[in-house]
Amino acid sequence: MKWITTSLFLLFFVAAKAQTCLGVWITIDDKTGKKKSKVELYKKDDKLYGKVIYLYPREGREDNPKCKKCTDDRKDQPLVGLQIVRGLKWDGSEWEDGTIVDPENGKVYTCSIWIDRDDFNKVHVRGYVGPFYRTQTWVKATD
Repeated sequence: MKWITTSLFLLFFVAAKAQTCLGVWITIDDKTGKKKSKVELYKKDDKLYGKVIYLYPREGREDNPKCKKCTDDRKDQPLVGLQIVRGLKWDGSEWEDGTIVDPENGKVYTCSIWIDRDDFNKVHVRGYVGPFYRTQTWVKATD
């Protein structure tokens, strides 16, 4: 009986660990389908945050771009290191009620993030403006 209990605990732990949003994720450009950046999602004070840690090279972009269109404390801050996800709370199945900024237009959206149920190497990131939303899929970074 002790062996069964231990086995079930280990299986639950492995499954829970596999389903975490924490870690480094690759963002994909909606228009081109190409890799855009790497974002690290991390917890602080039981809330989820995310910052850009790498930008994939893109023709025509300056070497160290800044968030020129941001209107809050992120204005003119370098994109690498920029906290784009802020203050999401865990509701038992997804992270919600936080914000995400689009550095290209400076707009801040209400945000929710959840693991893909069929592929734990993907998260869905949804930004809302009222009843309207757009969802992106980010892919787990392996390098």
